[in-house]
Amino acid sequence: MEDAEKRTIVLGVSGGIACYKAAELVRLLVQEGFSVQVVMTREAMEFVTPLTFQTLSGRPVATETFSLTQESEIGHIRLAGQAHLLVIAPATANIIGKITAGIADDLLTTILMATKAGVLIAPSMNVHMFENPILQENIGKLKALGYHFIEPTEGYLACGYEGKGRLPEPEDILEEIRRLLKKKDLIDERLLITAGPNQEPLDPVRYVSNRSSGKMGYALARVGLRRGAKVTLVSGPTSLVPPSGARLISVRTAAEMREAVLQEFANATAVVMAAAVADYRPEQYVSKKLKRAEGPIVLKLQPNPDILRELGERKNGRILIGFAAETEALVKNATKKLREKHLDLIVANDVTQEGSGFEGDTNAATLMDRKGAVHSLPLMSKEELADRIYDYLIEIRNSR
Repeated sequence: MEDAEKRTIVLGVSGGIACYKAAELVRLLVQEGFSVQVVMTREAMEFVTPLTFQTLSGRPVATETFSLTQESEIGHIRLAGQAHLLVIAPATANIIGKITAGIADDLLTTILMATKAGVLIAPSMNVHMFENPILQENIGKLKALGYHFIEPTEGYLACGYEGKGRLPEPEDILEEIRRLLKKKDLIDERLLITAGPNQEPLDPVRYVSNRSSGKMGYALARVGLRRGAKVTLVSGPTSLVPPSGARLISVRTAAEMREAVLQEFANATAVVMAAAVADYRPEQYVSKKLKRAEGPIVLKLQPNPDILRELGERKNGRILIGFAAETEALVKNATKKLREKHLDLIVANDVTQEGSGFEGDTNAATLMDRKGAVHSLPLMSKEELADRIYDYLIEIRNSR
């Protein structure tokens, strides 16, 4: 990952049964390309050994304030200075209280006092402890000081209770780290993004749809959030988890998507129509399930409204980006769509090309703008493609 290059995460692990999840977080961070320095409290070492984290991070684990005697620099100052982000996961009620009170009585809290880097705190504890007004007041004070928090999730807790207090999954913490470290060059943008397919009902159990997975639209939402944008995601039916921080509007049919998009359009500065909107819908909906015994069925379809064209006719200074999934004459067909629908940028891909198109995690796209520029991109992840799309969005914005 480009943003992970030469980035150091100082991961503070405080005492709690969720320490084992921190080990998985280290693995994910290293896999992503981050340099990870783990700092453990004495209580954390009762749950997981430092050797576990040393093996996963490839670096010795720091545990005691005065154990770094061989260094010419003072240990906690060096660790505080090298961090691009300091993450505490899991964070107990005790360490949150210490940070709030300015207590620095071990290596981790001393680093926290000395660092100029951002701090991300992932609380993990019993539900009643998390709901305690004192803890909530401490969290509120730290947020006001600029500390970042990722909310615990709900579920069965190790103490036997059910409720809010579970450490978020390592993948979710990683996503929040990505967001915090990403360049914030879209901070003034309000992105309206569409994703996924539509389902046009034929009868109570059948519908007409397409193969869109929604992965491109969801990647655009994630990357947009990381780069500082406010994101509204209008999504057709998918199995994907919406990114934290996005405002999700779930729809089913093309008509529902059109209604949602038009309602949100006025507040958007840029629109990215990544959804595979259904071009047609059944002419007639049958209220009872069609039976095989009834013989052959002639399915008559009627066209849906062209949402993209409608937006292009009323964009009024907004940047409008569309997609074109083609099987032939890629540049010709995409250029025609770009002109006819008044787009600022079109992202075209040949869905017959291996690794490109629906359902996969990669895409090879050609980007074209209104000035006639054509940019052919190699096969890359959909998140990487989302970054490229936003780079061009910024170029378009700056050229106006």
